[in-house]
Amino acid sequence: MSSPPRGEITAQLEPVVAEAVARTGFDLEELGVQQAGRRRLVKVVIDSDEGVGLDDISEISREVSKVLDEHEHVLAGSYTLEVTSPGVDRPLTRPRHWRRARYRLVKVRLADGEQLVARAGEADDDGVTVLVGGDLRRLSYRDVERAVVEVEFQQPPAEDLVKLERAAGGVSQAGDDREDTEESR
Repeated sequence: MSSPPRGEITAQLEPVVAEAVARTGFDLEELGVQQAGRRRLVKVVIDSDEGVGLDDISEISREVSKVLDEHEHVLAGSYTLEVTSPGVDRPLTRPRHWRRARYRLVKVRLADGEQLVARAGEADDDGVTVLVGGDLRRLSYRDVERAVVEVEFQQPPAEDLVKLERAAGGVSQAGDDREDTEESR
């Protein structure tokens, strides 16, 4: 029995895999199916506002595996399942990516060619507030050509976080240790 082309396999599996991932409280960021020797490699990239832990990966692997077993006719053979979270080099392409990057340093290339390094702030469905060189600036997603999180090896400056919180209408507490703003992915 011949199997359908890879893109068709992905298109058939994506809705059922997305549903299984959503049931566990996560977002399906990417689904890829490729041939790996005699087997297929099914790569599932997941994320959430709270991040992704190893226990989450295990739970989602079990759920997705059940769904794939129910749809084994689509894969037409054995497969290897890989469930992972997005890397730090993942482009920020959706509002939820920007919300998850809040307080992180981002490198942005705008449609007009301007490039900037900024700290991400409040994000909504239309755009994001960023802090660039101490100044707040509103970016519309349609003006962003490419954006990625920059890796930092130190805590963000407290004054940057205070400015971004005030811009979002949040209340800043003097002496707050800001641990709740740190995300590790």
